[in-house]
Amino acid sequence: MMPVNDTKTALLNSAENAARTLGIDGFSYADLAKDVGIRKASIHHHFPSKAILSTALMQRYRQNFEAVCAEIDADFATGGARLSELIDQYRAGSNGGKRLCLCTSFSANRDSLSDDVIEQISLFRAMVIDWATKAFDTGRTDGSIQGVVDPALEASAALSLLEGAQLAARAAGNPQFFEDALELLTKRMST
Repeated sequence: MMPVNDTKTALLNSAENAARTLGIDGFSYADLAKDVGIRKASIHHHFPSKAILSTALMQRYRQNFEAVCAEIDADFATGGARLSELIDQYRAGSNGGKRLCLCTSFSANRDSLSDDVIEQISLFRAMVIDWATKAFDTGRTDGSIQGVVDPALEASAALSLLEGAQLAARAAGNPQFFEDALELLTKRMST
């Protein structure tokens, strides 16, 4: 038998994979139980409801993404390089148009979400926009992103563009849709 923390982590991993590929309504606790190799009733011990599971997923996703953004800041000096790395995170997360960012996947099924999950999505987006605002501001200052007038508006537009590009690539089953959507932005950047 798996230790409690390992079981909880395995459940979160399985649920995240399912949610990013199938959406929040595309899997059940029975699916998770089968994937993790435990009884369905055991899942309720860790996550009494799908709303609680979804909230935990978004909290973990935001914390992990914050850590990724901190690593990008530590590893890359210019705003253009930082933004390029953010784009790479979304590109990798789309897995060739087969998956979505967890935030984007959840947002596509907003009517199925609890208020707690919606709050976590808002916190995630606010964190990414704040981080990207700083990247755009740095890029404007160091010249690595051309044409930046308002870093906060640029950041908000960039996040919408990244999420929309993932959706378009997924809907078409074609990763080129992601690349095409980002082309104008990436042409403005130098690393």
